[in-house]
Amino acid sequence: MNALPPSRARPARLLASTALLLAIGLVTVGCQTTQSQDPATSAMAAVPPRDDADPRGAASAWGERHKANPNDPVAAINYAQALRASGQRSQAVAVLEQAALNNPKNNAVLGAYGRALADAGNYQQALDVLTQAHTPERPDWRVLSVQGAVLDQMGRHDEAQRYYATALKIVPDEPSVLSNLGLSYALSKDLVRAELTLRKAVSRPGAEPRVRQNLALVVGLQGRFAEAETIARADLPSDLAAANVAYLRQMLAQQNQIKLPASTSKADRS
Repeated sequence: MNALPPSRARPARLLASTALLLAIGLVTVGCQTTQSQDPATSAMAAVPPRDDADPRGAASAWGERHKANPNDPVAAINYAQALRASGQRSQAVAVLEQAALNNPKNNAVLGAYGRALADAGNYQQALDVLTQAHTPERPDWRVLSVQGAVLDQMGRHDEAQRYYATALKIVPDEPSVLSNLGLSYALSKDLVRAELTLRKAVSRPGAEPRVRQNLALVVGLQGRFAEAETIARADLPSDLAAANVAYLRQMLAQQNQIKLPASTSKADRS
């Protein structure tokens, strides 16, 4: 694909990067903090961190607030989120590790720390920390969903799906949890069930554009590229949707995961 202007490169990679991760057996589904929530409650949601317009600017602003009051859990959580958004994962872990020491009973801090560990690839440690971020008596559906996502990263898909099921008992039809569950089914090679789950997620109020992009991914993984492109165009410009689906098609052809449609030319097959 031709290079895209910097302002458009991130959206173009939304589907393509997920397709690449699935092709090698991994998927990134994580969390984000919410600035408006009380710091004593969970500030996590089971979706990847948002691409802020200026993540480095956000990191600078929250960094100043964190420096002024290192014991402020809200500042630490949001500073770490901004660091993750700008690719500084190790620094985010360090910030939240200290925040967890300063606020050992703050579930929001522990949840954010667990997610940062997962972002850095420390999956077992992430699970250990996330277990402390809520209790069986007072389970947090957001933390449950992130625990499921971490287990998916570790290839423990059956366990992950049980965590999602528990989360959905607390918040039935929550689109972010359904989206994670759908991707988990996809990683388990159950693409039909993955599609059904993601279609349900897309239909729910509050479903974010990335949920529809996940559906486009799963539809494309089944070889229905035109339909996948139509779904992707609901949130992306036509050229970017086409580029994403073309990338997915190329990945699948290279990985020999599906046969190319009969209408594909011999030159394309070769």
